[in-house]
Amino acid sequence: MQDKDTNISQNTDSYLKYVNDWEQKIGSFLEFDIERTKGFSKLEGPLAGIPFGVKDNFAVEGFDITCGSKILKGVAAPYTATSVAKLQDAGAVVVGKTNLDAFGMGSSTDNSAFKVTNNPWDTERVAGGSSGGSAAAVAAGLVPFALGSDTGGSVRQPASFCGVYGFKPTYGVVSRYGLTAYASSLDVVGVIAGTVEMTRTVFDIMKGQDIKDNTSVKHPGSRNNGDVKKIAVLKVEDGSLSKDVEDSYSKSIKRLEKLGFEINYIDLPSFEYVVPVYYTIATAEASANLARYNGLRYGYRSKNGNNPGEIMQSSRDEGFGDEVKLRILLGTYVLRSGFQDQFYHKAQKIRTAMRNEFDKIFELVDLIMMPVFPTAAFKHGSTDLDPFQQKVADLYTCAANLTGLPAFAVPSSIENGLPVGVQFTAPAFEEDRLFNIAEVLEAEFPSQSVEGVKNWSKV
Repeated sequence: MQDKDTNISQNTDSYLKYVNDWEQKIGSFLEFDIERTKGFSKLEGPLAGIPFGVKDNFAVEGFDITCGSKILKGVAAPYTATSVAKLQDAGAVVVGKTNLDAFGMGSSTDNSAFKVTNNPWDTERVAGGSSGGSAAAVAAGLVPFALGSDTGGSVRQPASFCGVYGFKPTYGVVSRYGLTAYASSLDVVGVIAGTVEMTRTVFDIMKGQDIKDNTSVKHPGSRNNGDVKKIAVLKVEDGSLSKDVEDSYSKSIKRLEKLGFEINYIDLPSFEYVVPVYYTIATAEASANLARYNGLRYGYRSKNGNNPGEIMQSSRDEGFGDEVKLRILLGTYVLRSGFQDQFYHKAQKIRTAMRNEFDKIFELVDLIMMPVFPTAAFKHGSTDLDPFQQKVADLYTCAANLTGLPAFAVPSSIENGLPVGVQFTAPAFEEDRLFNIAEVLEAEFPSQSVEGVKNWSKV
């Protein structure tokens, strides 16, 4: 009879082989620490021994923190983010850092300086972004959940592309301490998981005020015990959705009607401003946050230049990717003297108006449902969705970040062999409503698995 340690060793070896086989196909991890997978059963807590991945813009002691950018290659994290530390205290094990668009800027995870991440459903297609590595790892069964950051949909969109659950909480209820800042007023720690139960468990462990993050707040709990009866459905009649997404959206509406929810169709007049307002604010904050990466104190340092100014310029030119440079330049432009009132301040006023618009709708309904993205996962290098069109397509996800409201992307259907999701938005601090509607829908249409994928709910 084999002893316990032998069984653990065999299970670990089997897991590592499984991870290695899938990693060769999808490239979801930038760093995977074999030693941390050993001794899973020796931990205690609600997540005892459960492995998870962390997007590589979170600090985790013992791992690097590259943010997917050459400018931070080889930089070791000196401490651990609060969100990650809470999960570790609950017994979960960080097994690796997942790939991302550099500094969280992108919708494909093709903007990483180190590798391209493929969608487990079709490796010729993107996993979404910027948390594509986390979504692909969960969809391939490498981990039952992974952390991502959501600045404009970076958790929800890749979750939809990969057929899993993507959750963005209310701004401030999960500490951002240890999360590398992209746009500080928009960034949120999010969860990607294979089940609603796992998503809820991870969120409940992470939430709470943190003295290390002065934007964090104590969660007050739901005002109505998470009860959901009335759902507003955003009307999308402009032909912007692909046929697959339009068909999936209709299926979710019919599913809700069959389940007895009251459906109210709505328009959101402010939506025409969502993308320009988002990119004005996000790039302005990014230009300030990324000024610290200058090639002088840490990270990549260029060999070109005869003085600190020249070295800094060369380091940033060589270390930052094209998308990061573009957003820094845009942000610097809108913050220039004489342009702030014209662009940045006006965008903040529209942002407030958007929040007021959502608040009025929530006086009449419990949730709002809308698409996640206009298409299913697109192919790498697709000419149908160039980088500019990908930004325009962020329309549906950016709104929750601008308003600070919680949102949850859930699987809706499989169309032509690819998963498609829908998302729900709730009033501030009403995450329970999102989990409750997601659980009801999960019973009707659970997350579907790619053939040969490990099912963690049966482990």
